[in-house]
Amino acid sequence: MTDTPLLLAGDFATPTREQWEAEVLKVLNRGRPEGKELTLDKAMARLRTTTVDGLTIEPLYTRTDAPLGHPGVMPFTRGTMVKTSPMVTWDVRQLHEDPDVAMTKREILADLERGASSVWLRIGSDAIAVEDLAAVLDGVEPDLAPISLTSAEDQVAAATALVGFWRAKGAEFARGNLGLDALGLTARTGRAPDLSAQAEWVRTCLADFPAVRALSVDVLPYDDAGASDVDQLAFAIATGVAYLRDLEAAGIPAADGAGQIAFRVSANADQFMTIARLRALRRLWARVCEVSGVPAEARGAVQHAVTSWRMITRDDPWVNLLRGTIATFAAAVGGAEIITCLPFDTAQGLPDEFSRRMARNTQILAAEESNIGKVSDPAGGAWFVESLTDQLAAKAWEVFQQIEAAGGMAAALTSGLVAERIAASNAERAKRLANRSQPLTGVSMFPNPAEEPLAVRPRPAAPVRAGLAPQRDSEIFEALRDRAAAADPKPAVFLARLGAQRDFGARETFVGALLGVAGFDLPASAGGTPEEIVAQVLASGAKFVVLCSSAKVYAAQAVDVARALKEAGIPTVYIAGNRREAASDEVNDWIDGEVFMGMDVVAFLSQAMDRIGVAR
Repeated sequence: MTDTPLLLAGDFATPTREQWEAEVLKVLNRGRPEGKELTLDKAMARLRTTTVDGLTIEPLYTRTDAPLGHPGVMPFTRGTMVKTSPMVTWDVRQLHEDPDVAMTKREILADLERGASSVWLRIGSDAIAVEDLAAVLDGVEPDLAPISLTSAEDQVAAATALVGFWRAKGAEFARGNLGLDALGLTARTGRAPDLSAQAEWVRTCLADFPAVRALSVDVLPYDDAGASDVDQLAFAIATGVAYLRDLEAAGIPAADGAGQIAFRVSANADQFMTIARLRALRRLWARVCEVSGVPAEARGAVQHAVTSWRMITRDDPWVNLLRGTIATFAAAVGGAEIITCLPFDTAQGLPDEFSRRMARNTQILAAEESNIGKVSDPAGGAWFVESLTDQLAAKAWEVFQQIEAAGGMAAALTSGLVAERIAASNAERAKRLANRSQPLTGVSMFPNPAEEPLAVRPRPAAPVRAGLAPQRDSEIFEALRDRAAAADPKPAVFLARLGAQRDFGARETFVGALLGVAGFDLPASAGGTPEEIVAQVLASGAKFVVLCSSAKVYAAQAVDVARALKEAGIPTVYIAGNRREAASDEVNDWIDGEVFMGMDVVAFLSQAMDRIGVAR
C-alpha cells in the first residue's frame, strides 16, 4: 500500500488532436502517389460513418463540458433509479405464445423456477387463446410474478381475462401490465384507431390495482416493420402524448396517466445505438411529462426492452445466440427495467425447452455473473454514447414535432406518414444489406449452406393483417437460398482457379463465401491450360464461371481462358476483382462482369440464377 496514487499513464504525454490527425493522414496516405494525398477533410470523411437515420458517427470523440447529470433524477437520461443494492438488477421477463395449454403452463412454471421474474403472454388466435389465460397461469402466484399481456386482436378481452384471474387470486397481489395499446393495434392490423376503452381501464387500475399499468406504448410493431432508431423514438413519444391527451380528456390528470404507461422497445445487436436510444427515450419522455405537469419524480419512462425480432435470422440460427447476448447487454447498460431475450430459433417456429433455457440464461448470466445490472448507467460519460444520445434525442424530437404538426400519431398512422417513413428507412437499409456494408453474420457473411435445419414445431397460421408488414433483415438472403435449394439440379458456379494457390487463394475464398450466401454448388478447376480448364467446366455442367487469380496472372491468362470458355459454349464468364487487371483491349468481349467487395450481392446472386436458368 502507498499514499502515492497510481498513474497508469503518468509517464506519457497527453497527445493532442493535431498529433492524432497527423498519424491518420500518415496511415491513409501510405502508398498514395505524390500529389494525390488525401487532405484532412477527405481523410475524416472516409473515417466517418452515417447511419440509416443520417446520424454521423465520428472517428474520434473528446471530452465536452456538457453536464453529465445523475441517475434517478431529471431528465432521467441516466436511468429511472439509482442502483443501491447488489440484489437489484432488472426484471427477467419471458415471452409465452404457444397455444398448447399444457406446454405453456409447464414452460411458465419452469421459467419462474429457474430465474425468470415475470411472465409475458401473447394472446390471439395464433398464440394463447384468451379463454385459456387462466389455465396457462395455473400455479403462478401473482404476488411473486408480475404478468403482462400483448395482443394484436382483442386487447380488451385479454385485459378482462387477466383482471378476472387477478380478482380470483386477490386484487391486492396484482402486478404487471394489461397491454392496452390502441395505436399499436392499429399499426399491427390497420384498423381505425379506437382509444375509447383505455381511460376506463386506467381508472380500474388506479382504483383497484395500484401495482398494475393499464397501457403499453409498444414500439415493436414499428421495429418489426423496419423503422429506424430515430423513428422508433418519435413514434413512442408521439403515442405516449396521444394517450396522455386522451386520458386528460376523460378527466384523468397527466400525473396519474403517466404512471399508467410502460414503453416496450426493441434492443438489437448495434449495442451503442441501443444504449443511446433507451437513454434518449427517457430524456424525451421526461420533457413531455415536465410540460404536462407531471411531478419531477414521476417522469421516468419505464422500458421493457425486447431483443429485436427483425434481427433474428432463419439460416445459421446459432448466431442468434450472439445477437441476443449483445442486445441483452445493450438493454441492461441502457437502463431497461425489464428485458426479454427472444429464443434463437424464433424465426424457425415455436421455441423448444433448450432455446427457451438459453434465452433465459442469457439474462441470468449477464445479471448475476457478469454483474451488468449492478451499476447505474455504466455508459454514462462515455463521449461517444453521450454524443449519440444527444443526436438521437434531437432528431427524434424533430420527427415528433412533424407528427404533431400532421395531427398526432393516430393521424400519422392512418394518413400513411408512418408507413412512408418506415419505407424510406427500409430502402436505405436494403442497400446496405445488399452491398454488405451492414453485414449479417452467417447469412450474408460467412454463410454455412450445408447446415442441418433445426427441428422445430411450426407456428400456428397467423391471420392476415393489413397493418405494417413485418420483415426480418435476412429475408432477402433467405429467399435466395430457398430459390437455389428448390432447383433441380442445384445451381452451380464454376471457380476457374488460375495459377498457383498463392495467386488464386484469396479471391477464391472471397467468391466462394459470396456464392455460398445463396447456396450454390462450387466446382473448381485444378489449374492447367485454357483447354484443360474448359474440359473441367464442361464436365461439371456449369453454365457460369468466375475466374479467380491475381492481377499478374490475369494479365497473362484471363482473356485467353475466357475466350476459350465462350467459344466452348459457356454463356457467362465473370472475373473476381477488376476487369482492368486482365490488361487487354479484348476484356469486355469475353468477360461479362466482375465480383468485388462492395457489390450488390443480392442483385448479383439473383442475376446469376437467372443466367443459369433457375426458376423464380
